[in-house]
Amino acid sequence: MLDSLHPNTAGGTAAADASTFPLLLLQHARLRATEPAYREKHLGIWQTTDWATTAAEVRALACGLAALGFKRGMNLAVIGDNRPRLYWAMAAAQCLGGVSVPLYQDAPSADMAYVMDDAEIEFAVVEDQEQVDKLFEIKGSLPRLAHIVYEDERGMRNYDQPALTAYAALQEIGRAYDRAHPEFFMNAVKAGAANDVAIMLYTSGTTGKPKGVCQTHRAMMAAATGGAAFDKLTAADEVLSYLPMAWVGDNLFSYAQALVTGFTVNCPESGETVMNDLREIGPTYYFAPPRVFENMLTSVMIRMEDASAIKRSMFHHFMAVARRVGSDILDRKPVGMLDQLQYALGAVLVYGPLKNVLGLSRVRVAYTAGAAIGPDLFRFYRSIGINLKQLYGATETCAYVCLQPDGNIKFDSVGLPAPGVEVKIADNGEVLVKSAAMLSGYYKRPDATAEVIDADGYFHTGDAGMFDDEGHLKIIDRAADVGKLVDGHIFAPNYIENKLKFFPFIKEAVAFGNDRDHVCAFINIDIEAVGNWCERRGLPYSGYTDLASKDETYGLIAECIAKVNADLATEAMMSGTQVHRFLILHKELDPDDDELTRTRKVRRKFVGEKYAVLIAALYSGQTSQYIETQVKFEDGRKGMVAADLKIRDVSTYPATKQAA
Repeated sequence: MLDSLHPNTAGGTAAADASTFPLLLLQHARLRATEPAYREKHLGIWQTTDWATTAAEVRALACGLAALGFKRGMNLAVIGDNRPRLYWAMAAAQCLGGVSVPLYQDAPSADMAYVMDDAEIEFAVVEDQEQVDKLFEIKGSLPRLAHIVYEDERGMRNYDQPALTAYAALQEIGRAYDRAHPEFFMNAVKAGAANDVAIMLYTSGTTGKPKGVCQTHRAMMAAATGGAAFDKLTAADEVLSYLPMAWVGDNLFSYAQALVTGFTVNCPESGETVMNDLREIGPTYYFAPPRVFENMLTSVMIRMEDASAIKRSMFHHFMAVARRVGSDILDRKPVGMLDQLQYALGAVLVYGPLKNVLGLSRVRVAYTAGAAIGPDLFRFYRSIGINLKQLYGATETCAYVCLQPDGNIKFDSVGLPAPGVEVKIADNGEVLVKSAAMLSGYYKRPDATAEVIDADGYFHTGDAGMFDDEGHLKIIDRAADVGKLVDGHIFAPNYIENKLKFFPFIKEAVAFGNDRDHVCAFINIDIEAVGNWCERRGLPYSGYTDLASKDETYGLIAECIAKVNADLATEAMMSGTQVHRFLILHKELDPDDDELTRTRKVRRKFVGEKYAVLIAALYSGQTSQYIETQVKFEDGRKGMVAADLKIRDVSTYPATKQAA
């Protein structure tokens, strides 16, 4: 069985008999022993671990966990930044028939307490002193938590609590246990089955308390295998692993697909060095949520504002060429000879250097998901030759529902149903999904499972969507968020917000309008982009709140919103949902203040309740509104931020037909 890994004709690799992730790992260790499995940048130097060493490290850790009492069916919490040893901890738990439960590393201890209690965690493997301190802060409320293993020993010299064990020390215990019980490890691995739960991922809790989504080896492998074959991924590919390990996307791309195909997972030195590390590695396969692509575009635009007049002129000229023909050239559609020549020159002078600066020069396939991406942002990256595509999925579907095939990309859709996935639209417009890559259930929540999986086996996504004439799925918004204005126009807040966030000056937007006469919006400015804009105009500011309150900032944002309104005016279904009034919030929306989820999705209901006084002011015609807001600081302290927020009207436009 361990020799069953063979090349897939689609370009990836397939495991004919391997039914679990540990079996895949052992196959790679035998057949591709010296090939790179993981790289980690440590102290400025990239360290490489091959597949044979990876398997040996996992075996030692698994045996160490077993020696401490970890048994089949237990859940192992994993907390920290993307680190090879933390991925190995996930694999070690699965080798023993356990379940890995990655948590968001930036979550406050109180949020961790809920998940760890709900998941009945007895063992945790964490990255460093920071995470150890968080767990000891809440350990009193977690009577089951008996063992905490820490990977980074810096700062841990004076910690002597009996619950603590160093990662390296645990592996030494494991090697001794392995020598004493030489058949234990393989017997444990062989006892695993495809329908065993492999990973438990907690939902973001947008509408309530997070729920543990149980995904089996079979489900995650179905999504990984289907996606790898679809995009012809091979062992020669490289991925940069930097997104939270608790997020389903990272589990699909950096764990499941890596084990299915055998490609190399690269872990950056820290969150602050991701962009530099991205340029050094030059991945061939890249994933980022829309926010990362928005930030990249913002940095590009800031650089161009600071560039010389000649460089700015050249940039804008060739970007106009790219917008006109770049996507067609990428999709190998016919383009005039003159345009081809101009684009080729632009590739030398602008697009190539730009992709190099972004670290995307070698990218063969890039994906975005997690939230809707604005069509303009999507078009920008494809126009400069980056094969950026959207995928559609959810934690409950292993992030595997729809994919965009090469040469058949539509900016306003999320693609066609992925191989092996059945998608249909319910009578109320909700997207329903059935496939092998679906949750086995919510942990300890049969009631919640029954609510989302109907009698016919379809998962109810909660998203509103429609198919176009060619079978591409279009997601309008969350079904719960779609509403109507008083005049009957459909109100899809996320659609409007994504158009607003295309501008580098707007970091976040929250639109309101359901059962109202018109649409109004909260805006969070991007302090780097707006700050740079103000500095070049000699406008001083003392911080975010001061910058957000400036008349010049309001004027800048009003121009951006007016451009969005002009665009909306050309769309028959959306022309009535132009933004009439807006204000700039005095603070950034923050997950620590419960305004965003850990994946940076707006908790719309919570924001609406928290800032109800501001919404009332927007719709009552006021020109300003005073507010005091409680905020949480990184060290756990709480404080108040107060401001007198200005409210401004924006230009709107009559509905027009878009030019063909």
